[in-house]
Amino acid sequence: MTQIPAQLGAPVTPAPSALRAVVTGASSGIGAATVRALRRAGWDVVAAARRVDRLEALAEETGAVPMVLDVTDQVSVAAFAAEVAAAGPVHALVNNAGGAFGTERVAEARTEDWDWMYNVNVLGSLRMTRALLPALRDGGQGSVLFLTSTAALAAYEGGAGYCGVKAAQESMARSLRLEEAEHNIRVIEVSPGMVHTEEFSLNRLGGDQGAADKVYEGVAHPLTADDVADAVAFTLNAPHHMNIDQLVLRPLAQAANHKVLRSPQ
Repeated sequence: MTQIPAQLGAPVTPAPSALRAVVTGASSGIGAATVRALRRAGWDVVAAARRVDRLEALAEETGAVPMVLDVTDQVSVAAFAAEVAAAGPVHALVNNAGGAFGTERVAEARTEDWDWMYNVNVLGSLRMTRALLPALRDGGQGSVLFLTSTAALAAYEGGAGYCGVKAAQESMARSLRLEEAEHNIRVIEVSPGMVHTEEFSLNRLGGDQGAADKVYEGVAHPLTADDVADAVAFTLNAPHHMNIDQLVLRPLAQAANHKVLRSPQ
């Protein structure tokens, strides 16, 4: 793959006393909302994603440091991690980059969709965690957060691929927690249910806006990106001796993955 330049703006120069977080997938949805929530809480934030224009707009709005990153490209990840680590310790990594493609049953599943989901959600989180662990250890109180899903907790028809990648991330988080506790690194999993964002269902359903709208049709108050971002910030802002292993959140209308209350249209 072609290497892409990491940094967009001025050199990474966090305030000496501030905690510093890296948020992947920061150009939209939960990632962008998490950047805003952490900045409000006083964190220095490196906002990482592929879409330059969105990163620049978010940086102007929040004061975050925008850096281009492709979590599916090891060259990009290595260059990014080296530049971030050169500026000093990292105190939190939010593995948010990910998504879903397709709702086909296993018999009709497209291998390329599964390849994409595993490469971004699972291997992307692995690449980033592995690359930034030295800087997280140097920080003295590191946290690695995986943004998974209630899809990891229960299977459903047409969800084998997405449920599988989120379950794999959950397994990675549980192993990492055992491995890194001795380095004073917390490992946190935030697992949202139905979240209405601008792109998740639209991407999953191949750009069909009508089909994406039907996912949320009749659901009173699905979660928003801000709801999830606030939960992420809550776990990271907790006293460092407290490890919130897993935080599951759903809208009240979603009693379980298979039970969603919908009002008549």
